[in-house]
Amino acid sequence: MEKKKEKVYIYTRVSTLMQIDGYSLDAQKNRMKAFADFNQFEIVGEYEDAGKSGKSIEGRPAFSKMLEDIRSGKDGISYVLVFKLSRFGRNAADVLSTLQEMQDFGVNLICVEDGIDSSKDSGKLMISVLSAVAEIERENIRVQTMEGRLQKAREGRWNGGIAPYGYQLRDGKLFIDEEEAEAVRVIFDQYVNTGIGANGLAKYLEQHGIHKSTRNYSTNRMFHVKAIREILKNPVYCGKIAYGRSKTEKVKGTRNTYRRIKNDQYLLADGIHEPIISEELWQAAQVKLIAQAKRYERIEHGKDKIHLLTGIVKCPICGAGMYGNKCIKYKKSGEKYKDYYYYGCKHRNMQLGHKCTYRKQIEEDVLDMAVVEVISRITQKPEFNEKMRAKINIEVDTGAIDQVIGEMETQLKKAYLTKSNILNEIDSLDPEDRYYNQKKRDLDDRLYKMYDKIEACEENLIESKAKRDLLLADKITADNIMNVLMHFDLLFSAMNDLERRQLIEALVEAVDVFEERQPNGQWLKSIYFKLPIIDQDELSVGLEKDSTVECVVLMLRKNT
Repeated sequence: MEKKKEKVYIYTRVSTLMQIDGYSLDAQKNRMKAFADFNQFEIVGEYEDAGKSGKSIEGRPAFSKMLEDIRSGKDGISYVLVFKLSRFGRNAADVLSTLQEMQDFGVNLICVEDGIDSSKDSGKLMISVLSAVAEIERENIRVQTMEGRLQKAREGRWNGGIAPYGYQLRDGKLFIDEEEAEAVRVIFDQYVNTGIGANGLAKYLEQHGIHKSTRNYSTNRMFHVKAIREILKNPVYCGKIAYGRSKTEKVKGTRNTYRRIKNDQYLLADGIHEPIISEELWQAAQVKLIAQAKRYERIEHGKDKIHLLTGIVKCPICGAGMYGNKCIKYKKSGEKYKDYYYYGCKHRNMQLGHKCTYRKQIEEDVLDMAVVEVISRITQKPEFNEKMRAKINIEVDTGAIDQVIGEMETQLKKAYLTKSNILNEIDSLDPEDRYYNQKKRDLDDRLYKMYDKIEACEENLIESKAKRDLLLADKITADNIMNVLMHFDLLFSAMNDLERRQLIEALVEAVDVFEERQPNGQWLKSIYFKLPIIDQDELSVGLEKDSTVECVVLMLRKNT
């Protein structure tokens, strides 16, 4: 009796730094397929991560999908084959915890090139040792790379990446671009020798027709505030090379999560490139930047303050998101009166190269309370409740698309059977037959056409299943949102500020305001909900203040 073949997955990975002979995806696959054939393994799944680092499991979609399939017992496999242990992972903790999880589901790891089988007594020990070595090797490569860049900076050479504005990069060296450099000189001169700040500089440059050159596929030619500040802080313009102005910091409580933070202890060396401005002018700019930062420190926008509608409320002039801000009100005596929170258009200070003329400050409390009041009132309307309850009870009809999927699956099975029959016919051809070559060509032609048909069937099947999933997902989303709305008052009153913000984000797509405050004291004009449901176009709710009633339109429209 023929022995039943063990089922296996094969996993391949290359990082962008390892595209060399012996480590390419094809080389890994060929080696593992030969190993599987020799050991009479049946390969039932192939997973491939191209250009992905092995420093952690995160960021490797194929690897994650493979683990999901193992957990679900999808193919009943016994082994995962990898070319080398370093292809499986370079973080020792990740490798061992993942291997343990695989073994919990009866799946072992075979490293073909390393000759390791985790099902054997010595296998897991070898994996522990080699995974630790792989992690040390990865860290050494990182350290050596960073040291090389550091040495390059010490020598005053550019360390790679896009050339700063005002320079061109040729043969790895920086050369002044006179057309761009003129704007850089104006920025430093105006900032240091006049009383204007970065916001004023953005307006000055626009008014004097000084625009950015189009580079790096950017079509926006306005100097925005953030770009101006980056230019002012960059020592490259006074002939210096800075290295390490930001550094990577591990997020506490995580294993492989890092973030970039500012680093005050960075290397500053004399560059071999020509400066655009003098070192004295650059130093003067830094003094002013520090002074301005301290000046505005006391009225820093409250980082702990949760702005309920920030980004959701839209500017009535340019349509951009309006963001929560803070300023301090003072009495005539100079004594602090109160903190004043308001929504302002993010483009009014020419942020990100856009400008807007809308200068109004919309009081946060007034707009927030109006939006909450309107949502509360709309949920109490009998006709709204009736439609909501009726919609929740509607079943999504997927019968038609299920039928299409069934037909496609049948076609696919027939196509695979036909392909198998053609392959059998090719195998049974007699090489001694005088018509062998002609028969082989005919069968090959049929086989290639069948491959095209199978590919088309599979694509159509995937697309149809995605459409069905989308229908079901829309139903689930609508149910969740409607259930939340029907209990809005109870939920909102029990939530903290962050939870309230998250609730509004889930329910509301956009809030429109009037250009001017209305006679009843309100700003609110329209609310757009994230409801993929109700057929009617609009409902209205009155906002009362004193004896004046203002009608607010609530748009209930499908998600896009």
